[in-house]
Amino acid sequence: MSDEESPRPPAKDPMKSFRGVMAGALILEAITVGLAVPVVARLGGGVGTVGGWAVIGIAIALVACCGLLGRPWIVPVILALQVGLIAFFVSQVAIGIIGLLFLAFWLWALWLRRDVARRMAQGRLPSQQRQSD
Repeated sequence: MSDEESPRPPAKDPMKSFRGVMAGALILEAITVGLAVPVVARLGGGVGTVGGWAVIGIAIALVACCGLLGRPWIVPVILALQVGLIAFFVSQVAIGIIGLLFLAFWLWALWLRRDVARRMAQGRLPSQQRQSD
C-alpha cells in the first residue's frame, strides 16, 4: 500500500490532549461544586445533611476522576455525576443549575472528541497533511 491510499497517523495524539482538557474541566467543576458547599450550609439545611454530604462526595469524585481518565468507562461515570448534580434541582436549584451547565459543556466536549476522531480516521487533521517543502 502506498501512503496515498491510507491516511497518515497524526504526529501528535489529539486524544491525549483531550484528556488534558477533561482533567482541567473536572478540576474546575470540582472547585465550582466545592464553592457551592456554603450554599448548601446556609440554604440546604447544613453540610451535615444528606444533601451536604452528597455535594462534598460529588466534588471528591470529580477530582478522583482526573486520575482515571485513561479508563474506557470514565465518560459514563462523569456523565452520571452530572446527573447527580442535576438531581439537586429538587432541593437546591443553584446546584442543579451547576449540573446543567457542566452537562452542556461535557456534551459539547464529547461531540468535539467524536469530530476529531472522525477527521483523524479520514486523514483530514492538519498534522496528517503533507507538507510541501
